[in-house]
Amino acid sequence: MPAIPATSVANLRDLGGLPLGDGRAVRPGLVLRSAQLDRLDPAEPAVAGLGVRTVVDFRTEGERGDRPDRLPLGARALVADVLADHLAVSGLPPAAHLKQLISDPALAEEHLGGGRVRAAFARTYRTFVSGESARAAYRTLLTELGAPDAGPLLFHCSAGKDRTGWAATVVLSLLGADEETVRSEYLAVNTAVRQAFAPMIEGFTAQGGDPQLALDLIGVLPEYLAAALDEVAVRHGSMEAYVREGLGVPDEVTAVIRERLTVPAA
Repeated sequence: MPAIPATSVANLRDLGGLPLGDGRAVRPGLVLRSAQLDRLDPAEPAVAGLGVRTVVDFRTEGERGDRPDRLPLGARALVADVLADHLAVSGLPPAAHLKQLISDPALAEEHLGGGRVRAAFARTYRTFVSGESARAAYRTLLTELGAPDAGPLLFHCSAGKDRTGWAATVVLSLLGADEETVRSEYLAVNTAVRQAFAPMIEGFTAQGGDPQLALDLIGVLPEYLAAALDEVAVRHGSMEAYVREGLGVPDEVTAVIRERLTVPAA
């Protein structure tokens, strides 16, 4: 899934065109993902041409306050804080504190060294499935996608890789994408994210930081996604049951999402 060439929005992608089962594909232009929109230029042709009408922001209150979104012209914003209750119990996880950790090798090593970074991300990904605020956030996304009169929708977090990556996984799974397609889409952000954080990675390693820790922190790994999928399997048995029971999204809404967001494959 190639990135949309926008200079004012990092990691901007359209899920459209991805293959689904039964000879269908995701309808282009209706469901998009990105990193935060704090530098967005509404007049940039690549942005303005998308016609985004709704932006779903998965970030925490602190993240939104530090770097407020700039919205596309005519778009409305919906706050859907995935990690609100997780933060209250566990403190700020790496998914929401990336830049501070990658700028301070000693802090990163103290909290996430010795392989702990991967375990921390796995715990956070499981929270995407089981956390109360996470369920409310992803329910908001699917409810908006299932509105019959909805226009193009963009969802994002900070780097556009973890909270956003799980949202894309849920949407694609509901639409009938196979495991390989879902996994490939999830991992496709690594190039863009690593490019965006390249100066920080260089600074991190120049200060003596572990380069593997930096890559594990700023990128996505198959085992992160596997943790969330396992949480779905253990708690609900299937993605459809997770959406219906865990997120509280009625089957009628799921049916509308499938109708709106799929087309015959080219």
